[in-house]
Formats: sequence, C-alpha cells, structure tokens
Amino acid sequence: MIGVRKANERGHFDFGWLNTYHSFSFGEYFDPANMGFRTLRVINEDLVQPGQGFGTHGHRDMEIVTYILRGGLEHKDSMGNGGVIYPGEVQRMSAGTGIMHSEFNHAEDETVHFLQIWILPEKKGIEPSYEQTYFPEAERKNKLRLIASRNGSDGSVTINQDAKIYAALLDEGTEVMHKIETNRHAWIQIARGSVEINGVRLNKGDGAAVSDETELKIVGKEPSEVLLFDLN
Repeated sequence: MIGVRKANERGHFDFGWLNTYHSFSFGEYFDPANMGFRTLRVINEDLVQPGQGFGTHGHRDMEIVTYILRGGLEHKDSMGNGGVIYPGEVQRMSAGTGIMHSEFNHAEDETVHFLQIWILPEKKGIEPSYEQTYFPEAERKNKLRLIASRNGSDGSVTINQDAKIYAALLDEGTEVMHKIETNRHAWIQIARGSVEINGVRLNKGDGAAVSDETELKIVGKEPSEVLLFDLN
C-alpha cells in the first residue's frame, strides 16, 4: 500500500526570510491527519534567504537530521559545535535532555535549500550529541546510500532509533531496489526530479507512506534526488 502526500498538499508559509513546506504538522501548521509516519515526525523543506537564519532556540528529546540540497548553512550549538554544512553533508543532532542551537545562511546572494528531518528517539533523556558526515556524490549516484542508522553502519551518522535513512541521486531511466523486511515500513521523499515507486509517480516535493510491501522499485523519470526512510 502506497499513500501519496502531494507537494501542494503540504503546509506552506512564506515569511520572507524563510519559505517553508511541512509534510507533517509543525509549528503554526496543524493537520491531525498528518502528524507524522511511524517514528518519522517532521520533514520540512526550507529555503532561507541570504543573510538570514534561525536564531538560537532549543529542542529536547528529538533526533534531528539536516540534509542540504543547495547552498551552505552555518550551525552553532550549546555543546560548542560549529561549522557550515554543504550539499553532500548530513548533520545529526540528538537533542536529548536539551540543546540550544542556531542555523544561518551567510551567503550574500544564494538561498540555502535543505530538508530538516525529525525522528522520535527510542527513549527520552539521553545525553545530547552531534555528528556531521560527508557522503560524496559518487556514493549516492544511482544507488541507495545509507546516511543514517541506529548503529552507524557503513559510515552513516548514528540516530537513537531503529530507523535507516538512504539517499540516492538517480539518472533518468535508472532503477534501484529496496527490500522491506516483515513488519517494516518506508517513507519516500522526492527532493528534486521525478520518480516512479512500484509504478506510482512522485514528483518534486511529493512524499509517500509505504506499508505492506515487500520491496520498492524506484525508477528515475528524470534526474532526481530521493530520500528513503526504512522505519519500524
């Protein structure tokens, strides 16, 4: 069963400095029919204007993953971590007992475009932590590259949940397969381009909840960038 969440059905706010799309309820956007999928709680597609950003604010008890599509986003947090995240880099922040952080676009003429992902942790009150890893384009080209997992396998960032996140850059006509184990589920998010999953067409900004399927066949209908979440 594949349930499609169309891009134009998402929550949308344009604050001038921030243009943001919410696949699930978040902040001022509340949709009781879309509160998340399994342990995946948030997928926000954010575009931050040059010289703008998110001021210092706090989080607790959430696994936060940032995936950059274009531009550079500077991160600072109360643990002393700091630096700019660029395309190909994945940032993981476990908020745990509490963390303060800020994100800023210091570019003079380039909008930063990224996906912010929240995953519910296995347990509350863990010690906050931070991780950032670069995944070369060649490792994501026409294949599903593991970028986040509970045990940090294959060089992926570590998340405190039984979940895996994969990223793929697909050429037109390229096909990749993903096996879904018994009692597992998946979410597909299309960052750019257009694909078919098991014959269902998804375009930029679309997402899809997948249950009761044994495998996924993902076919690029044009050059595309895709995130796949394998969830319990």
